[in-house]
Amino acid sequence: MTGTLFTLTFATAAPFWALMILLPRWSVTARVVRSPLIVAPVLAIYAILVLPALGEVLPAVTSPTLDGVRDLLRTADGAAAAWAHMIAFDLFVGRWAWLDSRERWVPALVMAPVLVLTILLGPLGLAAYLAARTRWARPAGVRPSEPQRLG
Repeated sequence: MTGTLFTLTFATAAPFWALMILLPRWSVTARVVRSPLIVAPVLAIYAILVLPALGEVLPAVTSPTLDGVRDLLRTADGAAAAWAHMIAFDLFVGRWAWLDSRERWVPALVMAPVLVLTILLGPLGLAAYLAARTRWARPAGVRPSEPQRLG
């Protein structure tokens, strides 16, 4: 079951990445990606993996040591849970960057490689977006809760 959940983790996130990267101007993409619930399937997988092992996980995360975290990740369940954790946060960060980029009118051709980098190496994708976004100021009068329509 752990192997199946591991495989399903990215499979449940991939459609949202595809929308943001391949169809950024499609109106359906904007409607779907606006919802923070796009991470819900991955969160459900994470919960299925972590909740039964909460007795082992809590000590490792409340008082972390390198050895304790290494031991936790050494198991198939621990590695699969860590993968779900990463995929959920990467998708949430990618979603934020995509929404923010639309407010700032960052070109889709700039965002596509940033989003791919976020999928592959999460924090480096975030760093790339934070650097890139400085070139595009938010249009005057636009609040974060009112994204610009680009398509």
